[in-house]
Amino acid sequence: MSAKAISEQTGKEFLYKFICTKPPIQNKFKYARLRPETDWDLLVQEHPWLQTERLVVKPDQLIKRRGKLGLVGVNLDLNGVKEWLKPRLGLETTVGRAKGVLKNFLIEPFVPHRQEEEFYVCIYAAREGDYVLFHHEGGIDVGDVDSKACKFLVEVDGKLGEQDVYNHLLQHVPENRKSILASFIVGLLTLYEELHFTYLEINPLVVTDAGVFVLDMAAKIDATADYICKSKWGDVDFPPPFGREAYPEEAYIADLDAKSGASLKLTILNPKGRIWTMVAGGGASVVYSDTICDLGGVNELANYGEYSGAPSEQQTYDYAKTILSLMTREQHSEGKILIIGGSIANFTNVAATFKGIVRAIKDYQTPLQNHNVSIFVRRGGPNYQEGLRVMGEVGKTTGIPIYVFGTETHMTAIVGMALGHRAIPDQPPMASHTANFLLNASGSPSTPAPSRTASFSDSKSEDTKRTSRSLKHTIPHGRARQEKKRGKATTLFSRHTKSIIWGMQTRAVQGMLDFDYVCSRDEPSVAAMVYPFTGDHKQKFYWGHKEILIPVYKNMADALKKHPEVDVLINFASLRSAYDSTVETMSFSQIRTIAIIAEGIPEALTRRLIKMADEKGVTIIGPATVGGIKPGCYKIGNTGGMLDNILASKLYRPGSVAYVSRSGGMSNELNNIISRTTDGVYEGVAIGGDRYPGSTFMDHVLRYQDTPGVKMIVVLGEIGGTEEYKICTGIKEGRITKPVVIWCIGTCATMFASEVQFGHAGACANEKSETAIAKNQALRDIGAIVPRNFDELGEVIKNVYDDLVCKGVIAPAQEVPPPTVPMDYSWARELGLIRKPASFMTSICDERGQELIYAGMPITEIFKEDMGLGGVLGLLWFQRRLPKHACHFIEMCLMVTADHGPAVSGAHNTIVCARAGKDLISSLTSGLLTIGDRFGGALDAAAKQFSKAFDSSLIAMDFVNKMKKEGKLIMGIGHRVKSINNPDMRVQILKDFVKQNFPATPLLDYALEVEKITTSKKPNLILNVDGFIGVAMVDLLRNCGAFTREEADEYVEIGALNGIFVLGRSMGFIGHYLDQKRLKQGLYRHPWDDISYVLPEHMTM
Repeated sequence: MSAKAISEQTGKEFLYKFICTKPPIQNKFKYARLRPETDWDLLVQEHPWLQTERLVVKPDQLIKRRGKLGLVGVNLDLNGVKEWLKPRLGLETTVGRAKGVLKNFLIEPFVPHRQEEEFYVCIYAAREGDYVLFHHEGGIDVGDVDSKACKFLVEVDGKLGEQDVYNHLLQHVPENRKSILASFIVGLLTLYEELHFTYLEINPLVVTDAGVFVLDMAAKIDATADYICKSKWGDVDFPPPFGREAYPEEAYIADLDAKSGASLKLTILNPKGRIWTMVAGGGASVVYSDTICDLGGVNELANYGEYSGAPSEQQTYDYAKTILSLMTREQHSEGKILIIGGSIANFTNVAATFKGIVRAIKDYQTPLQNHNVSIFVRRGGPNYQEGLRVMGEVGKTTGIPIYVFGTETHMTAIVGMALGHRAIPDQPPMASHTANFLLNASGSPSTPAPSRTASFSDSKSEDTKRTSRSLKHTIPHGRARQEKKRGKATTLFSRHTKSIIWGMQTRAVQGMLDFDYVCSRDEPSVAAMVYPFTGDHKQKFYWGHKEILIPVYKNMADALKKHPEVDVLINFASLRSAYDSTVETMSFSQIRTIAIIAEGIPEALTRRLIKMADEKGVTIIGPATVGGIKPGCYKIGNTGGMLDNILASKLYRPGSVAYVSRSGGMSNELNNIISRTTDGVYEGVAIGGDRYPGSTFMDHVLRYQDTPGVKMIVVLGEIGGTEEYKICTGIKEGRITKPVVIWCIGTCATMFASEVQFGHAGACANEKSETAIAKNQALRDIGAIVPRNFDELGEVIKNVYDDLVCKGVIAPAQEVPPPTVPMDYSWARELGLIRKPASFMTSICDERGQELIYAGMPITEIFKEDMGLGGVLGLLWFQRRLPKHACHFIEMCLMVTADHGPAVSGAHNTIVCARAGKDLISSLTSGLLTIGDRFGGALDAAAKQFSKAFDSSLIAMDFVNKMKKEGKLIMGIGHRVKSINNPDMRVQILKDFVKQNFPATPLLDYALEVEKITTSKKPNLILNVDGFIGVAMVDLLRNCGAFTREEADEYVEIGALNGIFVLGRSMGFIGHYLDQKRLKQGLYRHPWDDISYVLPEHMTM
């Protein structure tokens, strides 16, 4: 959502901080905010002027016409303000149809002035620029300013000078005020542009001899410009419209949305409502709300919301559990309904999102049963069959009534079923599974020709030429001059269209190539990709059964230079870089069409792109779109979804029906509806959900009108904006003669007590003419074919098509099956169609989900239980939770083995490597490679020797004698420095802990008996730290209760104990490396006097 209303306080703060004008702005930052919990004494202490000045008090809650409603207290002292607030502050009131609590007030100084000193000024955004409205009479009685005010358009990238203000806006202003107002208005527009306002109204603006006073202000800003304006905006609070509370759950979902590349929206309309929705897609969410309201459910509709843009399983789970939590808080006598609906997804993995919803349903199984909840599901798109299966299964296992439907069922039919207006089928027919489309129905191995081809190079008929000429007279003179530079193409795509993809969108590219292949194109439609973050290289893709390479370039100039045949750009750049990359591309004249996929591009930047495109004759589709499709020819990115939907909707060959929609998901739904009711789609475009799409409904309707292959036109309009009225004008003037079936979604908006911003940025009516109901009626009155509701859309399309067939306008062609396209391995595996042995097996860690898991334990739980390093080591090394004393002992072992000075071989090697200029990894590895039986590796050997002797029932003396007789050293016995008289404190510390905490220490006791014998012969033959850790770890493994004897012996055998020394000593080696680098030590060379040169005698003579 882009244009969002801000509070009056926020708007004034922006104005006071950043406006630059010659006349001084008075009373800057002089206001006090009051809420029911406000302490009056503290408020007065903070704002002492409250006790000395006359005051104005008013609610700051997005309430229009406060003065007319008696909601402004004027010229009061502080006690008067308190008295005025008593019947209002914290109490419920009704404004229009909205009921709400007045709880946020502004108190400002009263400004004495005369009526003739009040003025009205407003700036608002439009597609062509920003309109400045000014009226010389402001105040609550200003009336219909649209008809009374002077208006001046500042075109996109245009400038407003003071002379412009003088000439066009200030004709009725006294001479002594003109200079002040001209300077203020110019400064106001500059502020408006720099801070990305979309609407800014001041009424009244008071100008006296003392300066300029901003009394009342209303404003909206473009929330998508946050990344541009963050330093000036700070953290902006967007209040809900009056009559609707701000719920913490809405804030939670908004936070999820901000952290996700997907779209997650939630508005709570009636928390006690019976009907709850969880709808995928911005357009689809509006259609479902329309249908619920149309069937009488407006008073029971609890929420509006949508999830789209391929949210992950975890994100969908978080979204679903929020809704389930809300709907199971209060009982309803008739039970409750949850509608999990959606159009046919283009790229969202339905199974993955449904798994998140299923998890939430399982978590809320009991509350859902207690509240008598019935769930109705309808969805289509990638892997939807698996998603529906999983959803059906959870209904059976939980006992919750869940009715599941796919693309064979009209999108909104489940609403009628849920509300009792339509029977629920016992066993709804299921559409074919993805795998069914892999087989060539003709049985022929050859690639058949498509069933219907259109000649896109044919010259237009004389009638078409005449209508094209007549159009020139309807275009404004300025626009006609622009189009003389280079007119926009009527045909955007053909079977020979070549494109460049901006972004490493390999899945989308492969989808385009598969579409090309199934359409029997001669060559791929993707010529190259551009990705600035890697060097020039080639990327591998499939063309049918064989692999091909597509070049990837680092910059657009190189790509276009090497591919002069390209005339289409599909821009997958992020919202932050989409503008710059599009501007760069439009500097190359060969590009005629650009699709901008990103959602959230600031409106001011989009309008600049539109102006530039108009000047250069470039057609822009988007932003915030999935793109468009021309069956049998070309598709943009992910449009049309996976190959199964392409084939099911017969998008591999052209039909006779062209459509234009705002929504990407709804465009795919139109593909489905049109393929089931007509001979199919000729072309379809989703222009995008932003307020100012790059191309409009009318742009594409006129193209379809001028395209001979298009016999009828379908338009799915939307609440907000006035573009649909241009279609009315086109029909009225005879410019559009082909049948137009049109429906504007968003009819429910007028039924809500408070304003609702729907999923698309442009889906909000700012005046009555922008409502869906008004547009539908106007279109119906002018002769367009308008159904009564969306449910009837398919039926109306079929009736019009059948009529055209009867008249001979359309001659349906015989179907011929398309060529087969092999399914990608990754997708086949996702669908469960294939299996293969894994190359690797692991049982200790899983990073695939939303949360890292160690041996079955989520990382959050590990930190929650404060398991420490020893606990993590237990999970990763031993696949189980170890007792607390075992974890602590492991950590102690790591501490005592961390280092033993620079003289030992491992540290020495590390130091030498570090001084030779090697990196950390190389130096560490050099030290680790010295670990073995002679250095550090005695843990395993000591454990094995002592265990074998102990398990063989050898007494300590016999073990010592046996090793001596065999000429073998006893591993873990002996020290170069320490002795029985100079004990190793590391061993003493570990021994004390083990004796106090281990349940049994038989092997340690045995080793200590051996030590008594060896030290009696020589005092330094002590049980050293390696030996101690080795035998103590055997006691731990065998006696802590976490392992069987076989498991304990296996861990010793496979070298687990040496791992403790390696892990611990790595800390010391890294320390030595960092120490040498910090000390800036040079290359090490061993001194000659420490080397004994012993050469053979014959060499020295």
